[in-house]
Amino acid sequence: MSKIIIFIYGIGSYLVALIAQIWFILYLGEWEFMPITINTYHRVPLSTAFSINLALVMVFALQHSLMARPSFKKYLTTLIPEASERSTYVLFSGLALGLICLYWQPMEGFLWQAEDETLQLLLTAGYIFGWLFSLFSTFIINHFELFGLQQIYLNLIDKPAPSMTFKEKLFYRFVRHPIQLGVLIGIWLTPAMSYSHLMLSVTLSIYIFVALRYEERDLIAVWGNTYREYQQRVGMLFPF
Repeated sequence: MSKIIIFIYGIGSYLVALIAQIWFILYLGEWEFMPITINTYHRVPLSTAFSINLALVMVFALQHSLMARPSFKKYLTTLIPEASERSTYVLFSGLALGLICLYWQPMEGFLWQAEDETLQLLLTAGYIFGWLFSLFSTFIINHFELFGLQQIYLNLIDKPAPSMTFKEKLFYRFVRHPIQLGVLIGIWLTPAMSYSHLMLSVTLSIYIFVALRYEERDLIAVWGNTYREYQQRVGMLFPF
């Protein structure tokens, strides 16, 4: 029975994260059918909007970074089954992203607005490409393990997790972190860069660069010289 509960919990966590990510992409892209987007105007003072937005990014960043640390994972598995550890991370990641969509405070004004229709189309296409690039990259390494689905399935059928192997496939032959590269493309390519959107893009970009330094340290701890040699050959976010 406990294995079934863990499995249901993992599926639910995945759905929460999936809905939050789709919501965020549509929210940031300002699709016309969305009732609320990043530039839906709310009359709050600029200082208040800035403070709330900064707090939302900090919640997102702390959740992602703290729960990703090996020491935190080890502690968490003393409280919950090991098979549900990744699902718990995925669940809270989705909730943190949902908070941004719910409570982000737009700020009046634009850094740029593309008037040319061809340029608008190109920037929108780049936006879509970035998110698809990021999604596809998750399947290259193992989408199901990354989002906790493999762990709960193997736990359900009582099979051990397969041993990890270091492989360079497709995008990973050119950049070490294509998932994050896709996110950066997605948050920066837009036909209309409002100051609200700009703040989100800048703060998330800073977080990505800082978080990757810690992630690289963890990867070196796991793979040692194999990863150090990979670092020397392949760029972190940009080819070569």
